[in-house]
Amino acid sequence: MHLTSAPLVAWGNAWLSGHVGLDDAVDAVERRSGPNLIGTVPLGDLPFDSDVPLRTALVRLRGLGLSAFRLALPAWGDPFGLVGPAELNQAAIEAQEGVLVQLAERQVGLVPAADRRGSSYVGVSWAPYPANDAIPQTPDLPEAERQLKLTLLQVAEQLQGVDDVAGFAPAVHRALGDLGDSGVPLLAHGYPHRAHRVAAQAERLAKVVELAEPTSGRGLSAYQTQLRRDALHQLDAAVRRALVAAHAAIELP
Repeated sequence: MHLTSAPLVAWGNAWLSGHVGLDDAVDAVERRSGPNLIGTVPLGDLPFDSDVPLRTALVRLRGLGLSAFRLALPAWGDPFGLVGPAELNQAAIEAQEGVLVQLAERQVGLVPAADRRGSSYVGVSWAPYPANDAIPQTPDLPEAERQLKLTLLQVAEQLQGVDDVAGFAPAVHRALGDLGDSGVPLLAHGYPHRAHRVAAQAERLAKVVELAEPTSGRGLSAYQTQLRRDALHQLDAAVRRALVAAHAAIELP
């Protein structure tokens, strides 16, 4: 699972809470995804009339009372982390991620897309949307961690009778080994140790879901195929909730 939104939320919140400076936060985000541009905000009184670099956008948003970044990781049939309206939800569900930006008098949603302007330029373009001014219903970190562990146990039990689990095991182990060797923490400075631990575990399990999904059901009966699909969907939902909870687990002013 390669999330463009997660670094912006983690490092944006670390900046807001005073754990890192603005330049360090922007550098950390752009090391992962290349240059970031924020598009025209569809709210006439906000100071965005054209694409602006991330650093400039953050300074302008801070002047409007920017107080929090919230990660949204929705899926089809599960708009987790979103608050509406429909236009924002649709865009974020299609992208499978997004960011809610809390300002003093309103909330704005940002949905990322790859920004390719030639053979060598790769960055991120953020499309802004008006968002309903509500806090999404998300679990706290202890609850999300418990649910992730419980779901993992349930999924392992459900998959005991599915014969193709070993078929993708080598690829999973290779990917998890590569992930473990990256040395790049998912979260930023200022997040508690528990949040780092939960985020790392969720990221590894997200890789399992990602690698298992393309071969789901190969050589299985209809019953086994459905069992496997349901188990992976359960694990995916728990992973997304754990990641969102981990990215929210920082004290903001």
